[in-house]
Amino acid sequence: MFTMIENGETPEILFWVGCAGSFDDRAKKVTKAFIKILNAAKIKFAVLGTEEMCTGDPARRAGNEFLFQMQAINNITLLNKYRVNKIVTACPHCFNTIKNEYPDFGGNYEVIHHSTFLEQLIIAGKINIIEENKYKDTSITYHDSCYLGRGNGIYDAPRAVLNSLKADLVEMKRCRSKGLCCGAGGGQMFKEPEKGKRGINEERVEEVLSSKATTIAVACPFCMTMMSDGVNHSETKNKTQVKDLAEIIVESQNL
Repeated sequence: MFTMIENGETPEILFWVGCAGSFDDRAKKVTKAFIKILNAAKIKFAVLGTEEMCTGDPARRAGNEFLFQMQAINNITLLNKYRVNKIVTACPHCFNTIKNEYPDFGGNYEVIHHSTFLEQLIIAGKINIIEENKYKDTSITYHDSCYLGRGNGIYDAPRAVLNSLKADLVEMKRCRSKGLCCGAGGGQMFKEPEKGKRGINEERVEEVLSSKATTIAVACPFCMTMMSDGVNHSETKNKTQVKDLAEIIVESQNL
């Protein structure tokens, strides 16, 4: 971001990578996939790089309000210094925090989740799905992220992206506003699971198996981790794959 400003350039969007997208090996693949799409669509974008801090979402959900506000104010100060207006992120947790909670501290931005941005690129013709792509006529189900779905009412954009593949999109019994949480939200990602007969992600994967889908599409790094772990505990770990929307689009464009 700093380099672009020094060169007198103005990015169309700031890509907020997020902690998972920066440090988690699996989520880093999603980051790379989304960047491939941005480059192919000729979108001029910037990242904060080492200046980007955690949004503070995990701290607030876990009850550490002081740490959240410290992280939020530091990020807002930086974003305002660079005069950032439009932010795109592949993490619903970052999306929800920056969009809905940062305004309370002076951070007012247009924040878009990458599922919505991908839909916009497809509609604008900046993403061209190959007619005979690898997902055509295959069975895909979409797992609704709580922070994207119930938290922000975004249900149609991810499905529109998947429908562009001409795949067989099958819905799980619990979907959209009645979707089942993967088990990672509300700070649960960072603590040991509570006692019970089985993990919530394992129950969710059972619903996937009931749908007969061979691909689980997700739009959240937390969901990616939980659903992947659930699949690995199932009997179909070699038959069912978990993919982010960005990865699916890249594979459908042969980027």
